[in-house]
Amino acid sequence: MSSAVTLSRRLLLERPLAAPDGAGGFSQAWETLGSVWAEVVARTGRDVDGGAMTLSAARYRITLRGAPVGSEQRPTPDCRFREGDRVFAIDAVTEKDGHGRYLVCHATEEVVS
Repeated sequence: MSSAVTLSRRLLLERPLAAPDGAGGFSQAWETLGSVWAEVVARTGRDVDGGAMTLSAARYRITLRGAPVGSEQRPTPDCRFREGDRVFAIDAVTEKDGHGRYLVCHATEEVVS
């Protein structure tokens, strides 16, 4: 029996978009696909050497309603969630149960500390 899921946080789902940089190359921009309601649970955290600065990397489990494979509302590991200034890079996506009612996204948030 699965535990109850509380979808209480509104997140924007974004995917990378290659934008011309004007010099023959491309820069990465982000396209908003829409908003989703999610449950965000902190998992672990650690400091990461960011060269001239220290980064704190926190891992999260983000659960949201299921979406069919191929749907723009179904996150993939190249996508990210945004909540205001906070960004959660999606590392992996799994289904919570065999029925696909919910998706679980394993994500990382990096913050300059």
